[in-house]
Amino acid sequence: MNFKHLYYFWATAKAGGVMRAGEQLHTTPQTLSTQIKLLEDRLGCALFKKSGRRLELTEDGRVALAYAEQIFALSAELEAAIGRGREGAEVLDFRVGIADQVPKSIAYRLLEPALDGPQAVRLICHEGKLQDLLAQLSVHRLDLVIADEPMGRKLSVKAFSHALGMTAMSFFAAPGLKKQLSGDFPQCLDGAPMLVQGAGSAMRQRLDIWLAEQGVRPRLIGEFDDAALLKAFGAEGRGVFMSPAVLEAETCEQYGVEVLGRTAELVEEFFAISVERRITHPCVVAITEAARGQFLAPR
Repeated sequence: MNFKHLYYFWATAKAGGVMRAGEQLHTTPQTLSTQIKLLEDRLGCALFKKSGRRLELTEDGRVALAYAEQIFALSAELEAAIGRGREGAEVLDFRVGIADQVPKSIAYRLLEPALDGPQAVRLICHEGKLQDLLAQLSVHRLDLVIADEPMGRKLSVKAFSHALGMTAMSFFAAPGLKKQLSGDFPQCLDGAPMLVQGAGSAMRQRLDIWLAEQGVRPRLIGEFDDAALLKAFGAEGRGVFMSPAVLEAETCEQYGVEVLGRTAELVEEFFAISVERRITHPCVVAITEAARGQFLAPR
């Protein structure tokens, strides 16, 4: 198989058509069409079909695209594994899995020290469910997993959780909604519309217990696995929501909300999970050393 033909097919499928792909690859649509036709002849099937003025993948095309994605992802990994920086220095690949419940701003702050070391680093981030990321960690497809909970004892993965720190939690509401709530915090949450994390979140379980202890029963408006989507609904005044206190100023500025209250009784913890009991990976060392005793301490 001519992998140049496969690359042109892959680029066309990703771009959504030969015109846009031709612009991106600085070649003519006719050249792309010819190369893709040669690939189709080699495979013995059609990869695209016309739908009006657009091209759509056939069933065989979708299968071919899935393989092409893997092939070119591995190609990039190969180049990175043996590649060098512009000045001839070796580049260290650092593959990190980020549990989907970890706020993106927190993840950036935790990972930033890995990029500031003396060695050139190529950061490769994957987001997903914690168990899926731990499975990749166990077969060394990841160097580190950042999570909001330690690794469970029931899992068969041989890895170790390294505490990075914690932050208190704050509650936010859009200005219009905040004016409608009466009473001091946290009593003002009783009967208030609320947006919460999904049931699988470690913080959600702590929140449910805390609300019961405070004797307040908010009206559950929505559950979200995606923290950014939760905050987007909160910004529109759909409900009160919770976010790390360390991100108060950023949350208020970005979403136009106001702080309703905060509590140190609700604490979100963050962990670095690696296969190393004694950390030696330079990027993981930089992350753990920078995290200890700094911004993540509860207010």
